[in-house]
Amino acid sequence: MLNIAVLVSGGGTNLQALINAQDRGEIPDGRITLVVSSNPGAYALQRAEKANIPTTVLRRRTFARQEDYDTALLQVLDQNHTSLIILAGFMTIISEQVIRAYRNRIINIHPSLIPSFCGEGFYGLHVHEAALARGVKVTGATVHFVNEICDGGPIILQKAVAVQSGDTPEILQRRVMEQAEWKLLPKAAALFCAGRLHVTNGVVTIDEEAEA
Repeated sequence: MLNIAVLVSGGGTNLQALINAQDRGEIPDGRITLVVSSNPGAYALQRAEKANIPTTVLRRRTFARQEDYDTALLQVLDQNHTSLIILAGFMTIISEQVIRAYRNRIINIHPSLIPSFCGEGFYGLHVHEAALARGVKVTGATVHFVNEICDGGPIILQKAVAVQSGDTPEILQRRVMEQAEWKLLPKAAALFCAGRLHVTNGVVTIDEEAEA
């Protein structure tokens, strides 16, 4: 059973999707054992507490240097014996030091079909605003490993979502969450914890033979 740490900053809808999937037995080889928030007022903390998951708050602004914050974060993760880190709306920079320590063990969900509408500045509603402004007919979500390039890590899973006439960024955001994000993130966590994900030359393959 692998320990999963989920890093959050806001409402925690993706965290809730993970908790719900865990409760349904859909992540049999892993367990969420820690939620780390960059925001003491994040509603995600209440979600974690309701699910009896230990929480901690680490605010970047309380540390003089990025290195000090990195050390504190790594210490918390190490104390939790963390095997997998999931970024679920985490708005604090993940440094190279942390990425190196958890190479191919940090996954993130992005609300577009990477490589479209991704990279610096593309987060939250900005992604959906850009998709609608471009007039795309299909968008979606991507789960990927985190590396030193913003949204540039190896892609694990993707799911397409249709853009509909009359969509606003808010409506599209909700549909992408419901139809893609909340399904992909628990699935990726389950695959990782089952040892079914392999990264070779920046490309992820899924071991189907390991499926029970």
